[in-house]
Amino acid sequence: MEKNVRELIEAKTRELIEAPTCSSETKEAAVRWLEALGTDREKAETESYISELEEDIMPIEQLIAFAGSEAGKSYFGADTAAGIEAHAKEIKAAGGKYCDCPACLLVKEILDHKDEML
Repeated sequence: MEKNVRELIEAKTRELIEAPTCSSETKEAAVRWLEALGTDREKAETESYISELEEDIMPIEQLIAFAGSEAGKSYFGADTAAGIEAHAKEIKAAGGKYCDCPACLLVKEILDHKDEML
C-alpha cells in the first residue's frame, strides 16, 4: 500500500473508532488492523477489516426498511425513526447508496481504497 494511502486509511480508521455510530465489532476490527500494521499479521487483518467494513456499511434501502419497521420505531423511538426514514429516502432520491451517519461515511471513504489496501 502506498504511503499516502496508508496514512489516509490510518487517519480515517482512527476517526471511525471515535465515531458515535460505529459498531463495537467494527471498532474491534479497526483496532486489530491498526495494531497489525507493519507486522506479519497485516495482510490477514487487512482482509478481515475490509470484510467487517463491508458487512457494517448500511445500504440505504436497508436503513429505510429498518427505520420504517416496528423494530426501528422501537429502537429509535417513533418520531426519530420517522425522521431517519424520511432522511434516508432523501439520500436515495439524490442517488445515495449508503447511510450518511458518521461511521458509514468513514467506512465508505475507507472502502473507496479497498483495492489499494489489498
